[in-house]
Amino acid sequence: MASQDLIEVKFRLSDGTDIGPHKYSPATTVASLKEKILTQWPKEKENGPRTINDLKLINAGKILENNRTLADSRLPVGELPGGLITMHVVVRIPVADKKNDKLQSDSLETPRCSCTIL
Repeated sequence: MASQDLIEVKFRLSDGTDIGPHKYSPATTVASLKEKILTQWPKEKENGPRTINDLKLINAGKILENNRTLADSRLPVGELPGGLITMHVVVRIPVADKKNDKLQSDSLETPRCSCTIL
């Protein structure tokens, strides 16, 4: 495969630091990109992701699906050949236990305040 066919991508974390840039084949899936992010995640950061399901990749305002390829996820408008694509990484921290789930669901159903207008 020619190097012109590769897509250069860097991943921007929420604190502004980057992972990459690295070059990937257009046939690379989003799930494999997430696995690459997991292996290169900075160890000193707190609350890092544990699985690929804890990560969300965003490109041009769209959340990318795990089963899609990098070629499917590119926007044809405005990209220059050989340009660098910056994807944003969002970490979704999973709830630790069922007790917290119960507390969160109860608090959503119970009104927090009530107002009376006379």
